Amino acid sequence: MNIKAIKSEIDYNNALLRLEEIFHAPINSPEGDEAEVLSILIEKYEDEHYPIEAPDPIEAIKFRMEQMDMSKQDLAKILGYKSRVSEIFNRKRKLTLKMIRNLHENLKIPYESLLADY
Repeated sequence: MNIKAIKSEIDYNNALLRLEEIFHAPINSPEGDEAEVLSILIEKYEDEHYPIEAPDPIEAIKFRMEQMDMSKQDLAKILGYKSRVSEIFNRKRKLTLKMIRNLHENLKIPYESLLADY
C-alpha cells in the first residue's frame, strides 16, 4: 500500500485511477483497506476543490415533487392553497415556518435546504 496525501489534480487523478482498480477488493484485505483510505482522501479533496452548493428551496421542492410524481395540487394540500403554490414557485411569496415544517414532514426535504436564501 503506497498512499499519500492528495495535493494536486495529478495526485487526485492518480488516486481515482487506483481506486477504480481496487474498488471491488474484499473488505479487510490490504487492497480493501487501501480502497477505504483512498476514498476518504478523495472525498476530502473533492469537498475542498469541487464543493456542491445545496439547491435553493424552490428547486429542492420541485425536485422532490418530481421524484414523488406529485402535482401542484398535491403540494397545495400540504401548503394550504393552490394559489400559494404558484406564488411560491414564482418567488412572490416566501415560505413560512409552518410551510417549512409541513414540507419537511411530508416530503422529507431537509430543513437546511428549505431555510436557505432564495
